[in-house]
Amino acid sequence: MEVKRAIAAIVMAVVCLPAGADQKLYSRQTEFLNLIYYTPEHEYLTYHLARSFENSLRFHRELFDYTPSEEVVLLMQDFGDFGHGGTSTVPWNYLSIGIEPFDYVYETMPANERMNWLMHHELVHVVATDKAAPQDEFWRSLFRGKVTPIAENPISMFYSYLTSPRWYSPRWYHEGIAVFLETWMAGGIGRVLGGYDEMVFRTMALEDAYFYDIVGLESEGTTIDFQVGQNSYLYGTRFVTWLAAQYGPEKLLEWFDRSEGSERYFAAQFEKVYGRSLDDEWSRWIAWEAGWQRDNLERIHEYPVTRGEPLHPETLGSVSRSHYDPERNELYVAITRPAEPARIVALDIETGELRNITEVDSPALYYVTSLAWDPQSGKLFYTSDNSGGWRDLEVVDIETGKSSQLLKDARIGDLVVHPKDQSIWAVQHHNGLSTLVRIPPPWDGWNTILTLDYGRDIFDLAISNDGKTLTCSMIDISGRQQLVRLDIERLLSGDSSYDILYEFENNTPANFVFSPDDRYLYGTSYYTGVSNIFRYDFESGEIEALSNAETGLVRPLPISDDELIAFRYTAEGFVPVSIPIEVTEDVNAIRYLGQEVINRHPQLEEWMAGSPADVDLREVTTYTGEYKPFESVGLTSVYPIVEGYKDSVAVGLRFNFADPLGLHMIDATVAVSPEHDLDDEEMFHFSASWDHAPWKARLRYNDTDFYDLFGPTKTSRKGYSASLAHGNYLIYERPRVLDYTLTGSWYGGIDTLPEYQNVSAPFDEFATFDAQLNYRNLKRTIGAVDYERGTQWALQGGTSWVNDELFTKVHGIFDYGFLLPIDHTSLWIRSSAGTSFGDRDNAFANFFFGGFGNNWVDDRPVRRYRNFYAFPGLELNEAGAATWGKVTLELTLPPVRFERVGVPGLYARWARAALFTSGLVTNFDESELRDTLGNIGAQVDVSLVMFSNLDATFSFGYAVAERGDDTSDEFMASLKLLR
Repeated sequence: MEVKRAIAAIVMAVVCLPAGADQKLYSRQTEFLNLIYYTPEHEYLTYHLARSFENSLRFHRELFDYTPSEEVVLLMQDFGDFGHGGTSTVPWNYLSIGIEPFDYVYETMPANERMNWLMHHELVHVVATDKAAPQDEFWRSLFRGKVTPIAENPISMFYSYLTSPRWYSPRWYHEGIAVFLETWMAGGIGRVLGGYDEMVFRTMALEDAYFYDIVGLESEGTTIDFQVGQNSYLYGTRFVTWLAAQYGPEKLLEWFDRSEGSERYFAAQFEKVYGRSLDDEWSRWIAWEAGWQRDNLERIHEYPVTRGEPLHPETLGSVSRSHYDPERNELYVAITRPAEPARIVALDIETGELRNITEVDSPALYYVTSLAWDPQSGKLFYTSDNSGGWRDLEVVDIETGKSSQLLKDARIGDLVVHPKDQSIWAVQHHNGLSTLVRIPPPWDGWNTILTLDYGRDIFDLAISNDGKTLTCSMIDISGRQQLVRLDIERLLSGDSSYDILYEFENNTPANFVFSPDDRYLYGTSYYTGVSNIFRYDFESGEIEALSNAETGLVRPLPISDDELIAFRYTAEGFVPVSIPIEVTEDVNAIRYLGQEVINRHPQLEEWMAGSPADVDLREVTTYTGEYKPFESVGLTSVYPIVEGYKDSVAVGLRFNFADPLGLHMIDATVAVSPEHDLDDEEMFHFSASWDHAPWKARLRYNDTDFYDLFGPTKTSRKGYSASLAHGNYLIYERPRVLDYTLTGSWYGGIDTLPEYQNVSAPFDEFATFDAQLNYRNLKRTIGAVDYERGTQWALQGGTSWVNDELFTKVHGIFDYGFLLPIDHTSLWIRSSAGTSFGDRDNAFANFFFGGFGNNWVDDRPVRRYRNFYAFPGLELNEAGAATWGKVTLELTLPPVRFERVGVPGLYARWARAALFTSGLVTNFDESELRDTLGNIGAQVDVSLVMFSNLDATFSFGYAVAERGDDTSDEFMASLKLLR
């Protein structure tokens, strides 16, 4: 799946796994697999996952003539409520596999067995980025591994490209081939033959929507579109499938293969294989796509088309299940669309007006939130933390908009309220299993009704109006997709038998709900290739089509005997429409591009990967037992570095060590400054770091910094230091995060203060202890380039023990921002204040302010004018104070997006400007020393992408400061690498 998702998985592993130093980890190993898991509750699935890995790897090794350069470390985890995968091959081959059931909304995920499917998909990424040509192997041998690009040493990105060139390709490239191959490895089950993808491109052709080119897709299409990152999957899969149809799958594999004679750069390899530029062929595909979809639209138009009467003049973006309130004639639905917060709204059926009810934190991409309506109490139940976390259960009053949390980390969805007893029925995901649960009033706990065996999942629950029947969609391990009925009274007595109402061949029965009289179920299916509305008749047992949609209709809701509401797909999201309930006799099937591929190239039928059951796990297993991270630490890479030390240059080597799971990260640098104007004691440099959450240790001797080579800000320091830090989360419920850090340090032989380069240290040996508490509740909308609203605050206290004297300083910050009526425009009020307890004549008892703080080339935060110690317009550290207060007013303007500025390897994504003005009062407790300062300035940031997937930012700014009668100004230009 998502190539970069592995990075987030590593972070979550570091945060979540070492809950204590004694956290036990387990390992199952084969020749090329090291499967790691952290609880015996997951052991049942390790056997199947290991067999699936071996089965998929065997296929890929034969198809690509590939042998892994090292073992593949696979972390099997349960960090989120939906199954997912992430891959990284730099610096080692790593997979993160979320074991929960998939989110099957709109059939955006296939219904076949998920562990086998994940291995098919994720191992494509391993092959495509780990397989090496002879020149790659040379560089890997020289650097003793695949180099990870790090901001601390940006020259590493060049070394990284030399060792793993195909890693530096756009996401659509990686996802396109992965989706293509997993479809045929599963015998044609996958998005290459999926109705959702056809719907997207058919709609774009119908509406004459803009098709992104290969640069615009990543610079704009994955950020401002309501589908955001999913566009990489959509476009990549479509383009790759079209190439296979036109030129054959063998040629396609040649493009993605990295072997002797192939080109490093993915676009250069394309031109070598296909004889024309990637840009030209992309344009040919777009032209072809328009014709293909016109043909499909003509097929649909052979019979009367169902469009429906729009209920609202604009698209709603992504939508949840909706609920109709006949008393108010309102439709309740959760929506999320670009430039607006995700929220639950009431849609007036008569006027089309929207009324906001409440916001939804962490909305899901397609379904926003799971939403259920209780007409007896006038309350809506919904889930928060839907995007990658463990879902919470919330309730909101539709009149007041007041919401509260009922259950934390309940991990439930597919909510439905029982109409008689007001209990909530839901599907819970935990340890890879689907469980039907019941939450009785007052909704502060749940009862387990039914836990399904692995591989059988249920979703889209519905309860009849008489409260006797529960229906749902069911998928089993074979890929069968059924609409089923269960008797609630029998369920509560322990009888989990069910009736199969209808089986949809190769298509999912979606969002089926009861009619007011309980005679029918209304839902949708891609039975004809188009998402149309179907009705199941309980009396006859028959399924009837009720629509012939051009694009697609989803989430039908009958509101009377002759009218239903549904949502019509458009290129910008879903539109609510009213549709008469009429049986449609004739509906044509469309043509799938995937079917065209197999018709032209039937050899793809031989690309089935077979069954994991054919793998004898006992025969291939080499180890089962405990995984010991520290004992597994090894060298991952070593490479030359160039650093800055004060105003001189240092050259040396960097050594990187880690265990395969990344729980222990160790690095060390050794460097020498050859310049003769330094004292002998300053010519040698050493640093070492060890990270093992929640601990960090640092050793420094004559510390160096690459960015000291560029610009006014210097962080290198003479002398030695040692520090030990402990940090962790007290709250981690995005967007709400509260964390702390405790740090103890010792310094010796220094000549300037560690925090302030222009302030001499009165003593060269001292110890410090710092404590910091940080809170963030910051939010952004789709298309934003920065946080747009919310609050954050921090408290920091520090004590320095200097020459048998204590110097204590405390400061705090509080920021508050809110959206203005113009899209992506925010106003922020940033405040801070501090005081010290000690002799103000001593430098250790003072804070120092001044400057933007950005270097010409940099790796620290771009917008450093926001820091409490920054004061653009002054020199660095120009103003000192023992007590102080500061307020900044910042206006952030909407970003300007670029459809195409650059080439795939280097392009600009957006530019954004901010205006700010600050006031600073120093030493306000001493009138004789008091000083009042003000400034006004602006900064423009331009987001860049290098090597197709490495972020950078070019910034320039200007500010004027006034200090009494003195005025000064400052111009800043800075390139931040590896943002």
